[in-house]
Amino acid sequence: MMHWYNNFHGYNMVHPLGWIVMIIFWVFIILFIIILIKNSRHSAETKKETPLDIIKRRYAEGEISKEEFEQLKKDLAS
Repeated sequence: MMHWYNNFHGYNMVHPLGWIVMIIFWVFIILFIIILIKNSRHSAETKKETPLDIIKRRYAEGEISKEEFEQLKKDLAS
């Protein structure tokens, strides 16, 4: 006897929840790839610190004194 749920030669029809899970899976895969591409572009575009930027940061963090900062700035200018 053939039942309404057994219509593909012994294979049951795919459950709708399976389609939803499959769509969600592929959406996550695509979003993951997009995030990877954006992060790789962002890291390639990051500006490298110049020596002046480094001594400014060190002075701001208190690693060097004002006199050392001024001397390093003069050394870099020459």
